[in-house]
Amino acid sequence: MPSRTKKMKKTGAGLRAVTMSVAAASLALALTGCTRLETTAPSAARAQPTAQARFGTVDCSEAKCIALTFDAGPSENSARLLDILKEKQVPATFFLLGKNHIEKYPELVKRMADEGHEVASHTWDHKILTRIEPEEIREELERPNKEIERLTGHRPTLMRPPQGRTNDTVHEICRELGMSEVLWSVTAKDYTTNDSALIRKRVLAQSSRDGIILLHDIYPGTVPAVPGIIDGLKKRGYVFVTVPQLLAPGTAEPGKVYRP
Repeated sequence: MPSRTKKMKKTGAGLRAVTMSVAAASLALALTGCTRLETTAPSAARAQPTAQARFGTVDCSEAKCIALTFDAGPSENSARLLDILKEKQVPATFFLLGKNHIEKYPELVKRMADEGHEVASHTWDHKILTRIEPEEIREELERPNKEIERLTGHRPTLMRPPQGRTNDTVHEICRELGMSEVLWSVTAKDYTTNDSALIRKRVLAQSSRDGIILLHDIYPGTVPAVPGIIDGLKKRGYVFVTVPQLLAPGTAEPGKVYRP
């Protein structure tokens, strides 16, 4: 029979584990800026097909799909990134910033759309949406939408809130504007390092089917990591798709949050 001391040690360890889990959950909720964040997985979106035709020729209910996404561009690194994606025949989803990005590199926004990538919004000025008033939220979302539509002829339907911070007010405004929010399941934290090998290693270690990879083409270590990420995941049987392709034959619904 186990001693009382051993039982107490086990109980203490269990309590510490529960406490750590609760703390982690509380931190995740704090980051969203709301008390509860309801998200929809790509597989759930696919289970609700719409009348709209499936994007492209990939059926992600059968294929091992993964979506490569880039935040906060365009930048001086984006042309090289587009060259790599074209060479590798990989589509991506770009969540673009307005100030100092869309307005500075309009030709790259056009190129992204022309080469078959999904062009979406990361707000105008990267303000944390949960900290500003509703009218400011609308402006942060509407300004890049108007510029992207002017440049590409297509109004974005997807957005990614800065730092992933969102709440019920953001959801409601997105619903009014016909936009869906897209979070992620894989992050290399490329804002903390310029080590391309480390960025590649982190992405490969975290990737799984229906994953959404978050990278930033504004950092110098990121774009050089992309060829290795693509080659490594292709060797594992992954098929790269845009976020809309990942959800098809379902479509993203305005006001909803999508995350694997």
